[in-house]
Amino acid sequence: MSAIAPSPAPSPAAERPARPPYRVTGVRVLRSEWAKTWSLRSTWITLGLGLLFLVAFGLIAAFQFKSRLDSGRPMDRDFADANALTLSLFGTNFAQLALGVLGVLIAAGEYSTGMIRSTLAAVPRRLPVLWAKAAVFGAVALVLATAGVFAAFAIGSGVLSGTRAALTFSDPGVLRGLFGAGLYLGLVGVIGVALGMLLRSIAGGISVLVAALMLVPGLVQLLPSSWHDHISPYLPSNAGQAVFALQHDQATLSPGAGLAVFALWTAAALAGAAVRLVRRDA
Repeated sequence: MSAIAPSPAPSPAAERPARPPYRVTGVRVLRSEWAKTWSLRSTWITLGLGLLFLVAFGLIAAFQFKSRLDSGRPMDRDFADANALTLSLFGTNFAQLALGVLGVLIAAGEYSTGMIRSTLAAVPRRLPVLWAKAAVFGAVALVLATAGVFAAFAIGSGVLSGTRAALTFSDPGVLRGLFGAGLYLGLVGVIGVALGMLLRSIAGGISVLVAALMLVPGLVQLLPSSWHDHISPYLPSNAGQAVFALQHDQATLSPGAGLAVFALWTAAALAGAAVRLVRRDA
């Protein structure tokens, strides 16, 4: 009778180091939003358009002013009191639409594709997603807009050199106006992100953005003058433009007051987006 040798006991498996648990941190959320922002083709196209609007329209306005001045033709009312700063920033109204619309696309685009569910599954607390989107795109818009307005002024001031509209970087209020224009456009981008997260619709976000920045100021002009004078300075676009205006009167806010009012509008849009993000499912 043959004895069956007992099989050797299996050696204990080598213990593998435990994988550290995945932690959602603010830096990781920022890096994620940064990667998503630059992965979109619309980001490159729209930022390029915004920069083009800033520089091209500023140069067109400067050349138009110099041409009328050299020819002796009467100046339009828009050009009567123009200077190098106001002419160089002529493209701000067009650039604000490009940057604001891109902010809406970055935020609301995730809702239209359904990607927002994956984003919120990875970041269950939700609010860091909003803060990261606003911070990333606001910083991108700020840097691009500031570079654009400085480039437009540098070239435009050379075109207008020797005219009554000539200004240089060392003139009072010029640097404040240029940095103020960049800050204004950066905050417009943040408002676009907030509207996209609040309304969760690309069409709805763009419609509200255009109405707030362009349509409402025109409609307020139709009100009686006593109402108009008290309401108009506090509208988002008028308050924002006071930040970079070189001259002010009794009908406009000071640069500091304009920045405070526009910052409040931005905070209100972010607050609305935050409330809906927390209370409503994607």
